[in-house]
Amino acid sequence: MASKKTAPFMLTERLTLAAGAGTSASATIDLASYIDVADRQGLMVHSVDFIYQGNVPDGSIFGAVPGGSTIHTQVTDLNRGGLVFANDRALVASSQLRLDSAGGSDMDTDLYPDNYGPSGANEGRIVVNDQLYVEAATQATTTASFNVTVRVLASVVSLTAKDFMAIAIQSTAADN
Repeated sequence: MASKKTAPFMLTERLTLAAGAGTSASATIDLASYIDVADRQGLMVHSVDFIYQGNVPDGSIFGAVPGGSTIHTQVTDLNRGGLVFANDRALVASSQLRLDSAGGSDMDTDLYPDNYGPSGANEGRIVVNDQLYVEAATQATTTASFNVTVRVLASVVSLTAKDFMAIAIQSTAADN
């Protein structure tokens, strides 16, 4: 069972997608300071927020991305080099922002909990890898750059030896 070692804290990363056709961007969130194999310490992801902005903090994304477009953003605990399907076990969270031609928007977000992790993982997703990988992409032809910010609410947890091994093996198996 996982026991919390810290109160929840926030990790953030911002990606800038350049203007052009079918743009994408990637970044990493370094977790090496939070993961400790010898102490069986992992990171529990409680929630992930996705924030879409124009090329300035108060800028609208509608000026950069045309109506009828979709922006996909994903957080994984393995480097897949691009967007992945929903059945990929490395997928931690995902978001889709859809913009319509009338100036409206619609967004879906998902957090993928540990279905095979310890019983105490019902509060979130436990990660034992040293990085989270963030990917964002759109197939639209954008007229200006825009930003996607990922905010990860997490806490450090201590795991039993069996639970740590189960998560590590699951993560390694997801790499195949």
